[in-house]
Amino acid sequence: MIIVLAVALACAVGGGAVTAQAEGSRSSHDRQLLFYNHSYGVVDRETADAIEHSAYLRDFANFHVNTTTGADGQTWTGRYLLGRETYVELFGVGDIAGPEGTLGSTGLGVSTERAGDLGTVTERLKDEGVADPVEFFQTRDFGDGVRVPWFDAILTTSESDAFGAWAMEYRPEYFADPRSNSEPPSFPGDVGRERYLTDSYQNRLMRDVTSVRFAVTESDLADTVPLLRAGGFSVRTVAGGGVVAERGGTTMRFETVPRDRAGLQRVEFSLNRPVKDQHVEQIGHSKLVVGPGSHAVWTFAANGTQ
Repeated sequence: MIIVLAVALACAVGGGAVTAQAEGSRSSHDRQLLFYNHSYGVVDRETADAIEHSAYLRDFANFHVNTTTGADGQTWTGRYLLGRETYVELFGVGDIAGPEGTLGSTGLGVSTERAGDLGTVTERLKDEGVADPVEFFQTRDFGDGVRVPWFDAILTTSESDAFGAWAMEYRPEYFADPRSNSEPPSFPGDVGRERYLTDSYQNRLMRDVTSVRFAVTESDLADTVPLLRAGGFSVRTVAGGGVVAERGGTTMRFETVPRDRAGLQRVEFSLNRPVKDQHVEQIGHSKLVVGPGSHAVWTFAANGTQ
């Protein structure tokens, strides 16, 4: 199944200013409504090509290279490592049109598990200082020219330096379309990640994303924190700058840097089964270390250099 999310391409309206900061070690809301869905990063062309043609990645994960058409005929080509509930999306420079396709651009999608929770997140954002969140609707074309409703989403702002985060909720029309290859609901109102992704991950090593680390500007981080807190994540500041967001199975860490040092730094995975020996795979200007045990770590060089 073709799975991609490039929300920044679908939004062209302005949003309200964001000033909320990470304070303490808890979310300001008890019930968690948002969960890590996927993240993306734009890497140098050599690394992107190495990822695309890597034989090892096809054994390691449910791996696909796909071109997707979204709203207004926009297309993008990504490389996907798909797990049980989470995934990673990687682009080469220029694979996305505009500034989102420049080296070091990154994004984070967090999603609801139950229908209607996105509306609650939108209301919570007001408590986090976001008076006018950006709302939009995305469709998907499966290749026959017929667009199907895909998801609703919100952002705290449409302006960013190099990183954007959004909250999303899959539409029931998408799950009802047989072309989605989605699973039946596990409970009434199920719009969750596990339903969205197929079970093909079971035949590979990779199970899910357990941790991701980004280098972002201070401005982009300030725009992201309110969304994470509204979603129910526990957000805390860390020594040396930046924040860590936890709860929901995936830890997200953000280091603050100048724009020219921004980018995806590290992704950690759980495995479906333990491996006895460590395997190190150099993929362009990135390194994937698998094992020993049931854990893997993929690190990316800053600015595509060793």
